[in-house]
Amino acid sequence: MPLLRAVFVPFLLAVLWSQTAAAQVTFGPQGTEGEPDREQAWLVPSGDPNVASHAVLFRPTGQGPFRLAVIAHASTQNTVLRVMMPQPKYRPLAELLVARGFAVLVPERPGHGATGGSYLEDQGGCDGADYVHAGRATADEIAAAATYLRQQPFIRRDGTVIIGHSAGGWGALALANSDPAEIAAIIAFAPGRGGQPNGIPNQICAPHTLLAAAGEFGRGARIPVSWLVAANDSYFPPDFSRKMADAFRSSGGKADFRVLPAYDGEGHWIAETENGVKLLPAELDRALKGSSPQPLARAKKP
Repeated sequence: MPLLRAVFVPFLLAVLWSQTAAAQVTFGPQGTEGEPDREQAWLVPSGDPNVASHAVLFRPTGQGPFRLAVIAHASTQNTVLRVMMPQPKYRPLAELLVARGFAVLVPERPGHGATGGSYLEDQGGCDGADYVHAGRATADEIAAAATYLRQQPFIRRDGTVIIGHSAGGWGALALANSDPAEIAAIIAFAPGRGGQPNGIPNQICAPHTLLAAAGEFGRGARIPVSWLVAANDSYFPPDFSRKMADAFRSSGGKADFRVLPAYDGEGHWIAETENGVKLLPAELDRALKGSSPQPLARAKKP
């Protein structure tokens, strides 16, 4: 009972706090800008009307309008770890994107950390894993945040890039059927769900179900995807990731699959750390190539 209480009470408090806060929330900036890259806390829609996503925004100097990049974080089925998750920032990756003219939003999705609320993207247990539901729920959460930011005067309405990592990448794949006039490209780092069940490397929960779900996301896909996985990723190893990309493509999706260099002891986290991101500029530029929207039309003088 003490262990159950220790797990349940913080979770319950997070849920109650997030629901109360959402009822009173004013979306937008929640403080002054800081350094580097004008870092600023924001509250944005989450896809759940009762929950506001805590987010961090980075942007270049100037008034914009800037292209938007949304980074969707990894997740876990472990309730305790989700409740304790700190605000994801992906700062080194965000710095690369800011240097390329992007405003970068990193929202923390419902069921995680300070955002709290229900874990809407739950995939369920291995026997009945619903990876399509999990991906669609994550996609809705990403889209809610992106749509809100595109309404800001310093953000362009077109040319958005969605960058997802692990479960966030899985949700990004589910957005591949979006309007290309709004989302220009998707970059997915080791997308998937159910990797390392029970902490066992190089194993995947219900792999055939995951492959089928990747094929489902490929149907009707209109956004090009750069599918990136490190050579030593033990959550979704390159051989299996290639099968997922093939399933996505066989259903009509367009995916450029690439294996990145091995990183440290576990390549799954290559997008999160400074040393890992140092390996990414060339691949990032390749993924962004051709995604630039047309120049904004200048207003005519009266």
